[in-house]
Amino acid sequence: MKNNEQQPQEFLFDTINYKILLIGIAVIVFGFILMSGGGSDDPKVFNEEIFNFRRIRLAPTLVLIGFGITIYSILKKSKK
Repeated sequence: MKNNEQQPQEFLFDTINYKILLIGIAVIVFGFILMSGGGSDDPKVFNEEIFNFRRIRLAPTLVLIGFGITIYSILKKSKK
């Protein structure tokens, strides 16, 4: 016997999981944007801007927090 009725497609995660996932990805992207730049036009001149607080402490911390948020969104149980 063949069942002609199609069952409704069900997503793997709930809507809240996808929202948290997007927030985590946005934080990761923002962290990588903060890490960019700071180079010198002249290769013989050293630019100290590479070692400022934003690139050394803030941006990597944001990337790690973003990865944590993303992992949390994947592991969060649905209420089904």
